[in-house]
Amino acid sequence: MNENGSISTEILVVLVVILLIIGITAKFSEITLDKLATSAENENIELLLSQSDDNLINNLGTPNWEKYLLGTPGLAISNENEAIIPNSISYDKFLILGKNYKKLVDKNIFDSKIKTSMEIIPKESSISSVKIGSQDDGKNVYSVNRMIKCDFYKKYVVKDFQTKGKCNHNHKDDYSCNYFKIYRSYLRSNDYYLLIDKDSTDNLRWSMDNTKIKLPALESVTSNKIYLNNRINLEFPITDFSSMFIHFNKKDVKALLVCVPKDFDKSKLDYDYFRTNNCEFILKGWY
Repeated sequence: MNENGSISTEILVVLVVILLIIGITAKFSEITLDKLATSAENENIELLLSQSDDNLINNLGTPNWEKYLLGTPGLAISNENEAIIPNSISYDKFLILGKNYKKLVDKNIFDSKIKTSMEIIPKESSISSVKIGSQDDGKNVYSVNRMIKCDFYKKYVVKDFQTKGKCNHNHKDDYSCNYFKIYRSYLRSNDYYLLIDKDSTDNLRWSMDNTKIKLPALESVTSNKIYLNNRINLEFPITDFSSMFIHFNKKDVKALLVCVPKDFDKSKLDYDYFRTNNCEFILKGWY
């Protein structure tokens, strides 16, 4: 092969090498751009979830959204002065949200771009976690977590025996007493229960009376759930209205008097369900 042929071969080799380098560089650039785009998309999803999470737990939402299932939902709780309690969740609103989740959350909040789910996990409580939304079926699942307070069924609490109340007897300081007003019509549509923390029943005794029938003998607490309607009907005849008093032989006992509708789920009649619980709130999103 002559000198010109040798030079041509060298030039061809150099060109092939240059083309390989260009191809590898282009492919590397394409991969890098894809990674950057994916990273940016992931950051946007995480940011969107975080902002939406904060809005849900710190806003009441569009007025009456839970009644008409329209508008932007909010899970926050307000106090008696209508001020929002930060980082709080209404259990009622949470359950209502689950009834029309795709419309209220996936569509109204996330514009149907991603699927989501929400979960409340109670801490230091006997209550099971509660989850609403879609099943996690995406390849890339992102989540944000917040520590919140959830009221569960606290709205049904009539009296808390850790709060000192009025009593019709001069007990010693080691008693927990409180009273409630009751109309006979209430007993036809509602059930009254004493709910007691499971760890507080040992050696605990109680009694109930009213202004006409004085304090009977204290009796042992044998269950953490005591149904009161039958006892009121049989032992304390009420023509219309009466003030009832309940007494425990321990100070600051963890017990609650609750009044629930007749059709209330009796499996939920547990002390923990009627107090404010510290919970973990998890919002997940995927595509």
